[in-house]
Amino acid sequence: MSNKLMLNVGFGNFVVKSAVSAIIQPNSAPIKRFVKQKLQNNKVIDATMGKKLRAVVVLSSDYIVLCGISVSSLITRSEDE
Repeated sequence: MSNKLMLNVGFGNFVVKSAVSAIIQPNSAPIKRFVKQKLQNNKVIDATMGKKLRAVVVLSSDYIVLCGISVSSLITRSEDE
């Protein structure tokens, strides 16, 4: 796949741009509950590589990707590539 079709979510990890439904800050209580629910349903891909959680990428496939890169950086990367 071309790099233009992929979004770099940090540390050598990529997702398909067309599969991204939302990029969300993980700070609020509703988002923390949402992440916890997805963890219980085994619908989480952890791409933080042990770093602090800075963004949650929601995919159209009902999975979420936990990222150690900030929301603003992910948006900049999606526009630049």
